[in-house]
Amino acid sequence: MANYPKIVVTPPGPKARELVEKDERFISPSYVRFYPLVVESGKGCIVRDVDGNEYIDFNSGLACLNVGHNHPKVIEAIKRQCDRFLHYSNTDFYYNEVVALAEKLAEITPGNFEKKVYFGNSGTEAVEAAIKLAKWHTRKQLFIAFINAFHGRTIGSLSLTASKPAQRRYFFPLMPGVNHVPYPYCYRCPFRQTYPDCHYWCVDFIDEFVLQKYAPPEDVAAIVFEPIQGEGGYVVPPPEFFQRLKKLADKYGILLIDDEVQTGIGRTGKWFAIEHWNVEPDMICSAKALASGLPLGATIAKAKIMDWVGGSHASTFGGNPLSCVAAIAVIDVIKEERLLENVTKQGTYIMKRLEELKERSEIVGDVRGKGLMIGVEFVEDKEGKKPAPQKANEIMLRAWKRGVAVITCGISTLRIVPPLNITRELVDAGLEIIEDVVKEVEKEK
Repeated sequence: MANYPKIVVTPPGPKARELVEKDERFISPSYVRFYPLVVESGKGCIVRDVDGNEYIDFNSGLACLNVGHNHPKVIEAIKRQCDRFLHYSNTDFYYNEVVALAEKLAEITPGNFEKKVYFGNSGTEAVEAAIKLAKWHTRKQLFIAFINAFHGRTIGSLSLTASKPAQRRYFFPLMPGVNHVPYPYCYRCPFRQTYPDCHYWCVDFIDEFVLQKYAPPEDVAAIVFEPIQGEGGYVVPPPEFFQRLKKLADKYGILLIDDEVQTGIGRTGKWFAIEHWNVEPDMICSAKALASGLPLGATIAKAKIMDWVGGSHASTFGGNPLSCVAAIAVIDVIKEERLLENVTKQGTYIMKRLEELKERSEIVGDVRGKGLMIGVEFVEDKEGKKPAPQKANEIMLRAWKRGVAVITCGISTLRIVPPLNITRELVDAGLEIIEDVVKEVEKEK
């Protein structure tokens, strides 16, 4: 039997409530807080709050802690670097740490071609860099992105984001030239079609009704996509989608920009999720788990594409040495501890358990994912498929109160993203709580 979770006081406890009150007074209200979890410390796959409650972490700090909290090798690398130097601006001078990390990223990203890396501080910065680089290299102005996508909240990346109105409201005008098309969300097909009888109309639509009608392909710089939509609901496309999208892009000489901010660094059992479909994009954007929670974003591109000149794009703190050594340690840990294998093993097991729950439950509409990036979509009833956001939210809150830190995405999807080194024992303990909570909420309908 697992030693976790440990709930010693019903959350939020008194210390948590006190801090939440101060937060409401001093901190920007633009943040989205799922529930009042006030973190004191973390170790491995366990996070502890200020009142002494210990939770099984099915969030990984918003998919940032792929090797768990405070992995000893990551902490050791950071401490060692702290004794040497903290900053000297990679944009203006040189140091080994940034080159060493770039070499490793060139090695683990798909494609046997020469690559170059731009470093920023976050996922949205990685996407902004990709936008600017695509414009620079192609001298073209238009982009194609997907409805339901999340690519960040700065103005350029926000122009690609299309998952929730709250993210875009009152911020217009955004970057011009972005054309949004439906993503292949087969459980809720935007075209009201059924896979495989649809014959991938979602790809043909881009050609016949976008490129041939109002977005001239000779003016389109890039198609930007998430290999699995994250914020939009953990939506996994059908098997041949990316092969067909690549063929379409190649037909017109359009770049493919792969946003792996949430899906990358081993999350799905591959270094990068696009590898599941054997497609080699022109650029890959990485962040989140790259530096185990420290600020770091990377845009990895074909060397022949990254041809911009000095001064065209830079970031004072991009490639900070602390973040770089943390990222090197993360890559080494994933290799040494064979975590990609554990991801596939535990992910397959979790999917099986959740599929069994789906068979028993009237409110579990869909289970989807790859590796340890898994979504459970809740509905009012299976036949009508009406989303059940209140039920999803209630399941999330009850699971947290019982010791599983898990959050939602999309309209009514619970996302399960534990650290890549999670054990079967902790998986079982977490799933048992989620399954019990689902039963409780279903009975109350």
